[in-house]
Amino acid sequence: MMRRIEWRWQQGDIAAGRVVAVIAGSLFALLLTFSIRPSSRLQAADLAATAARASVRAEDAKRHVTALADDALEGRAAGSRGGRAAGAYLVEEFERIGVDPAGDEGGYYQRFGTMRNVLGMLRGSDPEASQEIVVVGAHYDHVGYGTSSNSYGPTGYIHNGADDNASGVAGLLEVAEACTLLPQRPRRTIVFACWDGEEVNLLGSRHFVRERPKALAHHTVAFSLNLDMIGRLREQRLEVYGSRSAVGLRRCVVQANLPTSLQLVLSWEYSEDSDHYPFLAAGIPTLMFHTGLHEEYHRPSDDTHLVNFAGIEPVARLALETLLAVADTREAPAFREACRSETETARKRLESEAPPATPKRWGLGTRQDSGDPSAPVVVRVSPGTPAERGGIRLGDRLLAVNHQLLADQNDMVRQLADAADAITLTVDRQGQLLDLRVTTEADAAN
Repeated sequence: MMRRIEWRWQQGDIAAGRVVAVIAGSLFALLLTFSIRPSSRLQAADLAATAARASVRAEDAKRHVTALADDALEGRAAGSRGGRAAGAYLVEEFERIGVDPAGDEGGYYQRFGTMRNVLGMLRGSDPEASQEIVVVGAHYDHVGYGTSSNSYGPTGYIHNGADDNASGVAGLLEVAEACTLLPQRPRRTIVFACWDGEEVNLLGSRHFVRERPKALAHHTVAFSLNLDMIGRLREQRLEVYGSRSAVGLRRCVVQANLPTSLQLVLSWEYSEDSDHYPFLAAGIPTLMFHTGLHEEYHRPSDDTHLVNFAGIEPVARLALETLLAVADTREAPAFREACRSETETARKRLESEAPPATPKRWGLGTRQDSGDPSAPVVVRVSPGTPAERGGIRLGDRLLAVNHQLLADQNDMVRQLADAADAITLTVDRQGQLLDLRVTTEADAAN
């Protein structure tokens, strides 16, 4: 990670064993459906899809991190002999996995100067939609022996970059292998991109955005997902950037998080510090997953023994589910220009507690979010009211009333007004979906 040193599918409902989320927006509608069926009714395709997802494994991620963060690669500085050796390892893995080359002249490398991106692809199944690509990327270079401009020291020692970013590349390889094992390819083409030169002003991803190889020259980039430093998962906490870059991306990630139940920290920060930035700057909806900085960042001590390999597995699985959701939806996400000017200060303002007021029937107050209008934010929970007794918390996002998905805050008001004395509210709480039973005093007494 480089830092300057100074869907539209079939409609359904949300219930036990069946969770449906509509991602609403003027041009981006995405509906994911998860269904639990008796094992006796599972078909071969279901079993194959389950096996594909299960192929994302911590032990395989460990093998990749160990290889890339070995001293023999001398810290994988961009354009160095260690960097070239790392690139060769990635080509071997792409060939083993079975993804097609997407680089220059029919190979896997996309060269720029002395550096090389490593690009593989899985062609989409839909003749028209396959001309759109979704990119999952991770940079494989690090800072070599370190210098005063890219290391927190001590310099002159190998900086193996096990977390930054051998961990992200390991996650990418696991996602790529799972995609090749799916019984049916998604509609859009998926590009697996291992970026070089990230630690040198994001050169690899900038080059790809500006000048794609011949194999991809006539394709449109619909979406990108960046994995940078995903090897230090702590307390199940994952930072997610870019969810504001298209209406509904937050909902997409939250829905994809159902199997993994990570605690998502959805940041509004818009920074030029990793390979998601060139895509955002080009107006492409983009997400980045990141497990956070630590004391070993850009130091020789960022080594393999400190990586949380078990934590890479759920992050990679979340990346897989998110990627497949976007790759298979009928309409590609539309970039939301307002994300460029939004800040963490604006997020805190949106989510700040509203002043006390005379409680209405349910005892909660919300604000509408222009970036996610179908998920009003709870900003008031009056004491002693049904909302408080039902477990509603400040910061929760309301998604459905009695399993009826919300279009916006006005729709929420109408549904709450029409509801009986006992309701189920589906909320997004830190990226996790919860069904909360809320009842009036009269109903609770019966």
